[in-house]
Amino acid sequence: MSDAKIRLYVNHPLCPGQSVPLDEDQSMYLFAVMRRAVGDRVLLFNGQDGEWLAEVAQASKRRGVLVCQTQTRPLQPPPDVWLLFAPVKKAETTYIVEKAVELGVARLCPVQTAFTNSDRFNRDRMQANAREAAEQCGATLVPVVDELVSLEQRLADWPADRRILWCNEAKAGVATRLGAEARGQPWAILIGPEGGFSDRERARISAVPQVVEASLGPRILRAETAAVAALTLWQAALGDWL
Repeated sequence: MSDAKIRLYVNHPLCPGQSVPLDEDQSMYLFAVMRRAVGDRVLLFNGQDGEWLAEVAQASKRRGVLVCQTQTRPLQPPPDVWLLFAPVKKAETTYIVEKAVELGVARLCPVQTAFTNSDRFNRDRMQANAREAAEQCGATLVPVVDELVSLEQRLADWPADRRILWCNEAKAGVATRLGAEARGQPWAILIGPEGGFSDRERARISAVPQVVEASLGPRILRAETAAVAALTLWQAALGDWL
């Protein structure tokens, strides 16, 4: 069992004896903020080689170096589920991204809707939020955050084999069950913006044959609450919690 408490995502191969250079931000965090020194141990992952225990070989606030020792866990990808969501306010969108990573998603797909303010979404910042969430929750893979595209564009070339769990606010109070026969198949979860989808968008979503409509209970939820509730519902029925 490793005594390392800090986990870092690195864009570098990981294997026994491999030297791993840190960028300036990571070096500043590890050696100036967390006060780690030569000989201390850190956990590393890169989304491909699992999780590795590494030792500090050079402790510089500008560019430290770690050396891999042993693998502590193999790569454990999340279930093949995407989260389609309309960005809301900055803090709430950050919350959605962080909790989605913690609960387990393979991809984050922001969509522009009639009631979405695209100025509120910064992809690079959200990708950094996803990376930090993965570091903190023990994930071995960081989900990709896509560029913001329109809902119509996202649905236009939708994969034929991927179902969409649409959390339809109009279904509030209607019981929803997800059958176990759909476990192991590609899925996506669609969450609308504050104010919901427009009538035109609702008609477009309903016309997609892969859509499965769902209720999230008798009360209308905020967008960030709905994202967490929907992922919890899906994970409990079809995901890797079982």
